[in-house]
Amino acid sequence: MMFNVSEVFQFAIRIEENGERFYRRVAEKIDDENIKRIFKYLADEEGRHKEYFESIKSRFDKQEYQTPESYSGEYEAYLKAFVDTRIFDLEKQEEEMLKIDSLLQAIEFALQRELDSILYYQELKGLVPAHQQGLIDTIIEEERKHFLELRELLREYSGKDIQFTE
Repeated sequence: MMFNVSEVFQFAIRIEENGERFYRRVAEKIDDENIKRIFKYLADEEGRHKEYFESIKSRFDKQEYQTPESYSGEYEAYLKAFVDTRIFDLEKQEEEMLKIDSLLQAIEFALQRELDSILYYQELKGLVPAHQQGLIDTIIEEERKHFLELRELLREYSGKDIQFTE
């Protein structure tokens, strides 16, 4: 099973959109201006990544590539379902946001989504042609940066009881 790198970047764009939405939502629920600024920054980073991924994707969109499928759209449906149900799932995100009432819970949720993204891309790396795998590494590196930023935030605010506002 092989995917065109353009398809991988299409789902990377979707992941970034969902992540941006989550980070903006957290920023809205925090009164502390420093923390609000951090989450807005993370949201802006997701938006920047989305634009970067769109520019890369556009270079590959015109290439013809046939993915062996049992039916038309099978692999795209698989990738979309994986992204939507595992990484920043919008419905699950809404449910989780109702349960998340503190900064630490939000950071832990975001850390898990970033890890899920990294695992997703590592899985997909073996499914694109070898000459395109470096582009997947680019995505993985961006997600690792987010993960490390969130870990630092967790370390910095660990033990502080910062609750969300309504």
